[in-house]
Amino acid sequence: MEEMNWEDEMTAEVLADRYGIEAESVEQVPMGTDTVNWRVVTSSGQRLYAKEYPATADLEAARAAWDMSEFCRAARLPVPRVWPDRAGNLLSLTDGRPWALVDEAPGSVATSAMTVARAEHVGMVLGRMHRVLAAYPLPRLRQHARWRTGSIQGALARCDTVLDAARDQQRENLGALRSQIAQRREDLHAHANRLRAALPEELVEQALHGDFTRTNQLVLGDAVTAVIDFRAARALPAWELGRASCDPRTIASSEPWADCILAMVAAYRSERAICDLMFVSMSPDRVTVGAPGRSTSTPLRPTRLGVYVRATLSGAKVAGIGSPPPPGGPPTSPWTAPTRCHSASTSAAAPSTCWLTANRWRASAAAWHRGGRTGRCTSPSPTPT
Repeated sequence: MEEMNWEDEMTAEVLADRYGIEAESVEQVPMGTDTVNWRVVTSSGQRLYAKEYPATADLEAARAAWDMSEFCRAARLPVPRVWPDRAGNLLSLTDGRPWALVDEAPGSVATSAMTVARAEHVGMVLGRMHRVLAAYPLPRLRQHARWRTGSIQGALARCDTVLDAARDQQRENLGALRSQIAQRREDLHAHANRLRAALPEELVEQALHGDFTRTNQLVLGDAVTAVIDFRAARALPAWELGRASCDPRTIASSEPWADCILAMVAAYRSERAICDLMFVSMSPDRVTVGAPGRSTSTPLRPTRLGVYVRATLSGAKVAGIGSPPPPGGPPTSPWTAPTRCHSASTSAAAPSTCWLTANRWRASAAAWHRGGRTGRCTSPSPTPT
């Protein structure tokens, strides 16, 4: 074992005690903002990162982030493995401080502007991630929506603050910066209210990475090799796509920045095709299917699907693998309900409204009417709260 200072030795002791890992070398690395990080090489040659959180860290948020990370890795997204400790915990407590241990992933954080090819690959990974996370429970943490509710006058004042700071620092490019800020001010006046007014009143949230930016993507060339540092928040998928595609460094320093945005959005949509969303309002005797402004209400008949909906509303689990199969369904196959509702179960007395993809609903309904052996939906659309 290489000679270590006391901090490195402490980390090696934590790895041995909590994870049963013998460290050959431990080196603190200057990365991360919420954790202290060590690069670890084990006696068997494995390369890992140990991350120590402060004692004041939000444990629930940290556990949710690592759980989401493992959920995405299980779906074969490029996410490093999180090592459980001896007790099976993804977040291990030692002397009141949380620790996490993850595989070292190939690649590094890009320091240059995006290329169109890289933007396409980022969009593909993000689209696939959002498709996977549509089936993930909504996290407690909710992303702010200042882009929709923030004061425009406040944004204009911040433009002045930036210009004043640049003047005080005697920046060489002050003229160009003054011109850019003037353009931003004009854009805010001309477009902000119009764009906000065109948004729907209600926008669907789902579980998201929450911090899918350039600094949390490792790349080799133009390929994303790892997505790291999940934040696990609920927000609008379009917000995360917009934040990733409008990378500040690319917009500020790359001529084809608009091409990068279009390429990322196109690749995202290829992985997560936009389908018509429908709602289903279910009560013990009636199911209402439709879209806002146009819906039909039909009494439930004693079909396989109807009996299944009745059983579900009587208290059976609604979301996730493990829900009971409809009567007559395959006894050995886990059934995943074709909708994901606000709560894991619902009483028979109260209706329950769920959102789902129309095509998946039709396929599941038709299959169960035909005999109940092929209809299955494992990726329901998210539910607005």
